[in-house]
Amino acid sequence: MRLIAEKLSGGRGGEQLFSGIDFSLGPSEALIVTGPNGSGKSTLLRTIAGLLPLDTGTLRLEGANQNWTSVAAECHYLGHLNAMKTALTVAENLQFWRRFLGEPRLPVDAALDRVGLGGIGHLPFGYLSAGQRRRAAIARLLVSHRPVWLLDEPTAGLDARSDQEFVSLTREHLAAGGIVLAATHQALGIEQAQVLVLGEVD
Repeated sequence: MRLIAEKLSGGRGGEQLFSGIDFSLGPSEALIVTGPNGSGKSTLLRTIAGLLPLDTGTLRLEGANQNWTSVAAECHYLGHLNAMKTALTVAENLQFWRRFLGEPRLPVDAALDRVGLGGIGHLPFGYLSAGQRRRAAIARLLVSHRPVWLLDEPTAGLDARSDQEFVSLTREHLAAGGIVLAATHQALGIEQAQVLVLGEVD
């Protein structure tokens, strides 16, 4: 399996934010996207996730599961928002995503245990602190399998311990042959990751 991007360009609101983006990632490889605010980091990830149109270029995933029909279908996207309903319980939110995404991986209770939220699945998501909400959103990565993780500032709102737990989960995903693209201002502890800097001036 290999995720290949060639000459990508894109933006939002009619403004181009990145162009000429090339990368190739195979199993157990990661790409860290950095750059100043407004340079297009989030837009690039949202474009790969299929949430924004690609202006030019090609994006393909070679050697992947034939049941998935697009690159976006093979990605988990963790954005700035947690994509959870506040009125539903934590477990109900994760059960929805497990059914919606398919390719079940960990049971909901086991995923909550992995992110340090064991025993609170019965609580409404809206009752949680900001850090707990982020950890519940991270658990969404664990209840269904996707080979590519697209992570936009994934550790925002996490304390130091939760930050390290997330690093461990990311390393496990890579060790199992997964691919990670992360837009972040902080080091994620991923050794030998490729780095893409947006917004550089020649």
